[in-house]
Amino acid sequence: MSAVVDLERLLEQRQVWRGRQPQVRTAGQQPTGHPALDERLPEGGWPAAALSELLLASPGCGELQLLWPSLARLTREQGRVVLVAPPFIPYAPAWLAAGVDLRWLAQVDAEPDEVLWAAEQCLRSGSCAAVLCWPQRADDRALRRLHVAAETGQALAIACRGQQAALNASPAALRIAIDTRPAQWRVLKCRGGQAPARPIACTGRG
Repeated sequence: MSAVVDLERLLEQRQVWRGRQPQVRTAGQQPTGHPALDERLPEGGWPAAALSELLLASPGCGELQLLWPSLARLTREQGRVVLVAPPFIPYAPAWLAAGVDLRWLAQVDAEPDEVLWAAEQCLRSGSCAAVLCWPQRADDRALRRLHVAAETGQALAIACRGQQAALNASPAALRIAIDTRPAQWRVLKCRGGQAPARPIACTGRG
């Protein structure tokens, strides 16, 4: 007589493949502030406590317009936002106009080979709500360290890189390419579901 198999025990021990569970959409813990984008992301916004990558057509091509609503919300909640090696000096009036509380904004200058290290230390500190960095180069190992540091510090990690990086695999939970002609966002990878097939037109705040 065949033995009775305890299915639940096998599932708990991961000896049986359960298959993909249906996605249950909930309100995002970290909304981007752009409803059209949030509606297309499985987590309803930025992946919480994880690394996201913005792949830019060129430095300063629109990453701040995408990020400002979230950064404004975080600083209003007295969460510290750190910029590591931004390509341009932040223009304070523009950040104020975007609703960012400058009392909770900090900038860290770093040499090109220290950008990822500095961002990782900020993330691991547990004192930041979000850390943005603009590394000139980054490999899979360095990005994975950022991802783990974001989990450790329970913060948003945003790495802004060139679009040529899209050719390489990445541990990031979310990858968004920012195009300028036309002005649009392309979700290349997102945790928890398939990336939207169609680009999303860039929008202003809200």
